[in-house]
Amino acid sequence: MILKKSLLFPTIYLLFFAIIGHAQKREMHPKNEFRAVWIATVVNIDWPKSSADSVEKQKADYIDILDTYQKLNYNAVIVQIRSVGDALYPTTLAPWSRYLTGREGKPSNPNFDALEWMITEAHNRGFEFHAWLNPYRATFDLKTETLSPNHDYYKHPEWMIEYGGKYYYNPALPEVQQHLTTIVEEVVIKYDIDAIHFDDYFYPYKIKGIEFNDTASFQKFGNGLSLADWRRSNVTTFVKNISSSIKKLKPWVQFGISPFGVWRNKSVDPKGSDTVSGQTNYDDLYADPVDWMSNNWIDYIVPQLYWSIDHKTASYAKLIKWWSENVPSNTALYVGNSTYKIKSDSDRHWNNKFEIPNQIDLTRSYPNVQGNGFFSAKWFMNKNMDVVKVLQEYEYKYPALPLPVPNFKKTITETLAINTITKDTANYYISFQKPKLLSKVRYIVVYGAKDASKININDASQILDKIAVVEENEGFSIEVPDYKMIGKKAFAFTFVDYYANESPETIIDLQVEVETLTK
Repeated sequence: MILKKSLLFPTIYLLFFAIIGHAQKREMHPKNEFRAVWIATVVNIDWPKSSADSVEKQKADYIDILDTYQKLNYNAVIVQIRSVGDALYPTTLAPWSRYLTGREGKPSNPNFDALEWMITEAHNRGFEFHAWLNPYRATFDLKTETLSPNHDYYKHPEWMIEYGGKYYYNPALPEVQQHLTTIVEEVVIKYDIDAIHFDDYFYPYKIKGIEFNDTASFQKFGNGLSLADWRRSNVTTFVKNISSSIKKLKPWVQFGISPFGVWRNKSVDPKGSDTVSGQTNYDDLYADPVDWMSNNWIDYIVPQLYWSIDHKTASYAKLIKWWSENVPSNTALYVGNSTYKIKSDSDRHWNNKFEIPNQIDLTRSYPNVQGNGFFSAKWFMNKNMDVVKVLQEYEYKYPALPLPVPNFKKTITETLAINTITKDTANYYISFQKPKLLSKVRYIVVYGAKDASKININDASQILDKIAVVEENEGFSIEVPDYKMIGKKAFAFTFVDYYANESPETIIDLQVEVETLTK
């Protein structure tokens, strides 16, 4: 671990030195690590930059995001495809998003399936694509005149509850839960996604002096529970049903949730964290991530730890320790980090360019924390370049592959068999036989070293490329740019399946192979 000059209080240095002995046992550049960025579409936070932009401009801006984060060696994008009862894809279950087309219900011109295109572009750059949906938020304001006639506000007004200047789906109604489940199922069936992702919006954050008016539903469905327990049971039932639906349709598709960063305060529950948070998952959002994990309903969790390491009331250092101790082994634990606060928060620690890098270093000191997600994409798009430079030189200097989530892990014994290798002035062209024991291969990973004895696929610095493959009847082929092979004589190839498991390597001397095959 590299301890950087910072504005952190001396107490946090004690924390770093306490963990440094353990941290040095970990790879400074882990070969396997989840590195994700949230791409928010609601009110055009990240993409599209404007709903008035042409399709060509929107496509170029999305590719710019992907290329920026590919250069930073990220490996996953979490893209918001449903934010306020709308959709960034063609469906009869919701109108087209105004944030994509300028008017809700209006398709793009020329019309195209934005979601399918975004997934393909992400996979082509080696990213996992996590489809992010806000299930319960129906509108962003009370301007119902801007809604499409096909919006659920008009089709099913009995489903809606007004609260804090927005409309929400009533989480208690069985027909709402079924409708939202059907929406998720359609996305899983139609699209080649890697995960379904929910964020922290379950029951809305509480607003002082305003009550969420679900009294009639509570009287009808409460079944003797307290109001709080009943609301939590509504969310729990929904999460359970979504999990079951996904796994029945495509068992390799992950289900992940990024809840608010505090489960409960220790002052309320001795099992809670040493925090003084004004709102919590359990008591205010009626969401119980601990229960979801204990029942194996989610594959990964990304608690939003959007505070500085030494924050007075909700310390990143204290919270990451709490989550590392309370996430069971059946759930992958990543950490959500707030790049949006860099140089724009009242907490002066965010003026320090090393705050995010130090948070990543601290993350890596916990063996069961497997990576980070960052909110949101625009904050490293020609912004905060001093932070980006640190990440490029240290934390994210080399690529990394996401680990399979715990329930997906398995050992692959089969290796890639090479059919042909050819070369022109620009590329190597390599074809492989289709693995006999697997039906789906997502990527080929290419490693390189000076000679075969130096090949080590656990060394992140040797990763040259991660290439999405399109399977053919007997196998598949890849193109590797010649410039990526400069200075290397030996290469290794592995494949990654749809569950993110990686095969053993096939090692070759590419120069010898090409010379042999071209004689």
